Amino acid sequence: MKKKIVVYQVFTRLFGNTNTTNKPWGAMEENGVGKFEDFSATALKEIKDLGVTHVWYTGVPHHAVINDYTAFGISNDDPDVVKGRAGSPYAVKDYYNVNPDLAVDPTKRLEEFKALINRTHQAGMKVVIDIVPNHVARNYEGLTNPDGVEDFGTNDDVSKEYDVNNNFYYIPNEEFQVPAWQDGYLPLGGEVNTLSDSKFEEVPAKWTGNGSRLAKPNFNDWYETVKVNYGVRPDGTKDFDELPEGFDTKDYTDHFNYWKEKELPDSWTKFRDIVHYWLDFGVDGFRFDMAEMVPVEFWSYLNSSIKTKNSNAFLLAEVYNPSLYRDYIHKGKMDYLYDKVELYDSIKHIMKGYGWTDHIPVVQERIMDIEHHMLHFLENHDEQRIASPDFAGSADLGKPAMVVSATISSSPTMIYFGQEVGEPGAEDAGFGKPTRTSIFDYIGVPHHQRWMNNKKFDGGQLSENEKDLRDFYKRLLNFTVESEALMGEYKDIHFYNKEHTENYDHRVLSFVRWSSNEKLVVVSNFDASKSYTFDLKVPEEIIAEWELKNQDYNLKEELYGQVTPVLQVSQGRGSISLELAPLKSYILKVL
Repeated sequence: MKKKIVVYQVFTRLFGNTNTTNKPWGAMEENGVGKFEDFSATALKEIKDLGVTHVWYTGVPHHAVINDYTAFGISNDDPDVVKGRAGSPYAVKDYYNVNPDLAVDPTKRLEEFKALINRTHQAGMKVVIDIVPNHVARNYEGLTNPDGVEDFGTNDDVSKEYDVNNNFYYIPNEEFQVPAWQDGYLPLGGEVNTLSDSKFEEVPAKWTGNGSRLAKPNFNDWYETVKVNYGVRPDGTKDFDELPEGFDTKDYTDHFNYWKEKELPDSWTKFRDIVHYWLDFGVDGFRFDMAEMVPVEFWSYLNSSIKTKNSNAFLLAEVYNPSLYRDYIHKGKMDYLYDKVELYDSIKHIMKGYGWTDHIPVVQERIMDIEHHMLHFLENHDEQRIASPDFAGSADLGKPAMVVSATISSSPTMIYFGQEVGEPGAEDAGFGKPTRTSIFDYIGVPHHQRWMNNKKFDGGQLSENEKDLRDFYKRLLNFTVESEALMGEYKDIHFYNKEHTENYDHRVLSFVRWSSNEKLVVVSNFDASKSYTFDLKVPEEIIAEWELKNQDYNLKEELYGQVTPVLQVSQGRGSISLELAPLKSYILKVL
C-alpha cells in the first residue's frame, strides 16, 4: 500500500551552523557555516523520527559564492553579480559539482556529499536536490565536467540574439552593465572588495534570468543569472515539435519514445545529462525551480528520461499558475507541484485572522482530479516563517493549519527545517531581510540551534513550548505516513455542519477521510481565543458509505488520545459531542 510522503526541506548551509554571532553581512569566518558532515547519523535519525521520508537538501549544486577558493582552482565570483554574502543557491555556477562552502575539505566536496547521500539512505530516507533549469549564474564555469560535456554557452553563436542551439539569448553589440543599486543597497553591505566596482565583463550582454532583455537590468531583476534558451524564439514561438493530441493521457514510456528520434535544442540534452549524472551519483529526485518558465515539452522529454532511468524518482516542481497545473502534471510528467496559490494562500489568510475556512473545501474541490499531485506546505525558503510578526506571529497558530494541510489530501506534506520548533526568521542577515530565514547570507538559525544543542540533536536547549511544538509535529507527521485512510477517499462535511450544527462557524473546519480499513473524522479550530462546544454531524451519505448501523461507535483520537468521544448513529446520521479548545484539532478514528 502506498503511504504519504513527508519532505523535510533543509537549507544545507544553515542546518549545522552552531555560531550565534549573526552579524549582518558577516563572512563565513564570522557567522559560521554548516557542513555536509553536520548531518550525522544522530541528526538524520532525529529527522527520520519526525516522520520524514524525503530530505530536500537545498543549495547543494555549486553556486556563485564570495569566498576565495582560487587555491582549489575555482575562480572568484564578483559581488556585483552575487546576491548576499553567501550567494543565491539559484545562481548555479557548476552543475557537476557542489558548493565548496559545505565541505570540510573543498578538494573532496563531491566525496563528502556522496557520504551524506549514503548516510541519508542508511537512515531510511530519500535524497532530493535542486535543479534550476530556467537560468544559471552569469559566470557559469564547469570545473569537473564529465568527458564530452561542454559548458553552457561554449559553442553559442554570440552574434545572434537567438539560435535554436544557443544556450543563451544575447543582446548583440551591447555590453552588460551592473544594475543601479536602490534603497541604500551596496554589495557586501559596502565592504571593500577588489571585484566590487560596479562592473562585470560580459560581451555581448545576455538576457537576464527572469527574461529581462536589458543590457543593464533593473535592481529587482534576477541580475545575477542569465536565462537559458530552450528553443523558444524571442517572439515566443517554438523551434521544436509540440506533443501530439492526446499525449496528456499517455505514460512516461510513450513520452520517452516520442522524443527519442527528435532533433532537440542543445540546452535540452545538457540538462538531461546533468540530471542523469546526479541520478547515477545516488540522488533520488529533484525539485525543479520556476518550472513554468521552461516549456512543458522540455519537461515531457526530461522527466520521461528520468523515469526511464529510475521509475521511482521523486519529481517536484515550482509552478504558480493554476491554469498550467494539469499541463505540467499530465504533459510534463511532474509527480508533484506546489499547492501555493490555492491551498497555502487560503490557509495563510485564515491563520492571519481574516480568512474563512469555507474557502478550503472549495479550493480542494477545484483540484480533486489532481489532488494527489499538489504538495502541501506552510513554510519553505521563499515564504515567511509562521512565527514571524508579518505572518502569524506565533508558531501555535500553525497547528490547526498543519493538521488540515497534512490530512486533507493524499499529496505529500513538506515542512521547512526550524518550522517544527517555531523558528521566526527574525535575523537581519544582510541581503535577506527578516520574516524569512535568509538564503543569501551566512547566518545562525536560533530556535533550530537550540534544538541542535551543540550537535547533540536532542532539543536540549528548547523551551517547553518549543518542545511541545516539535512533539506535535512528530505525532502528526508520523500518523500521516502510517495512515491508510489518508491515501484514500475525502469528503467535506464543513458546509453540512455550518447548516445543521449549532455553534459551528467559519473558524472551524471538518472533513472525513477513509479507506476500506480506516475511517477518520478530522476537525480543527483555527481560532486563537475561542472555544467551541457542538455536536459535530456526519451526514447520511457518509454513514451509508461507511456501512455504519444505528448504534454508538467508540472513537480513538490519534494525535494525543486526550478525548474518547463517541460517534452516535441514529436514523442514518452521525453525531459526535465535542469541545474544541482554541487552536485544537482532533483526528478521530472510528473503532
